Amino acid sequence: MDNKYAHVMHLGNPTNTIAVLNRYGFNFQKKFGQNFLIDENVVEKIVREAGVTKDDFVLEVGPGIGTMTQILCENAREVVAVEIDKKLIPILTEDTLSWYDNVTVINEDILKLNIKELADKKNGGKPIKVVANLPYYITTPIIMGLFESCVPLDSITIMVQKEVADRMQVGPGTKDYGALSLAVQYYARPKIVLNVPASCFMPRPNVDSAVIKLERYQKPPVDVLDEHLMFKIIRASFNQRRKTMMNSVGNSGEVNVSKEELLKALEQCGFSATIRGEALTLEQFAALTNAIINNR
Repeated sequence: MDNKYAHVMHLGNPTNTIAVLNRYGFNFQKKFGQNFLIDENVVEKIVREAGVTKDDFVLEVGPGIGTMTQILCENAREVVAVEIDKKLIPILTEDTLSWYDNVTVINEDILKLNIKELADKKNGGKPIKVVANLPYYITTPIIMGLFESCVPLDSITIMVQKEVADRMQVGPGTKDYGALSLAVQYYARPKIVLNVPASCFMPRPNVDSAVIKLERYQKPPVDVLDEHLMFKIIRASFNQRRKTMMNSVGNSGEVNVSKEELLKALEQCGFSATIRGEALTLEQFAALTNAIINNR
């Protein structure tokens, strides 16, 4: 670590975190799902696993009081931290991050921010790294928003609820397999890099967490003629996962495919009429989508 930051009070130490919270009379907001990391080793490992170097522009979502932001600033070229809770902004800008000249704090909802514009401005349109400790309720919209919005991404390294991390990397036939697994695996190579017990947070959550790294593919691993149609079929399949695809997809208002079209495509792909979505791989969903389109 750079010696010029030797005097900084790092927040990975619980005593320092409590001191900051007391200084500002900060109260945790349940609606924002706030749980702050209080383990320096975990924070440093996340930044290491994210592969952050002095060449990188990093977008951090939900910096909290800046625990991970501090370590990101010491390792990256530039950091933009997006925080929705306006009560945290003075803590970040006037206190915990005040030593650093390579960070910008934005008080905004990440789902409403134009990240592509930010990447263009701050990183010349080159791929950015995203690092975040995400509240459970907003994990999927943020990840999918990043993937679908054409933001140039190198990787997303995020702390999420353990079962959500598991869901992102499993394959067919498991109970955790679903639309999120398939969406993540279409865009990126997922790998759980660290399990984090509840004791590493303040306040302590009811569940354990995991850090998962999603390395963005240059090109998706499957060829599909219409990815929007494929994801509509995937979502319909898992909305009623106990039903056969003939019923779940065939009766879905979202997917504009008749039961006759669906049956023909299933047969062409060598699937039985009673197959369920949870049995299909990403490649098979792509093949089914292509068969439907080619038959039109």
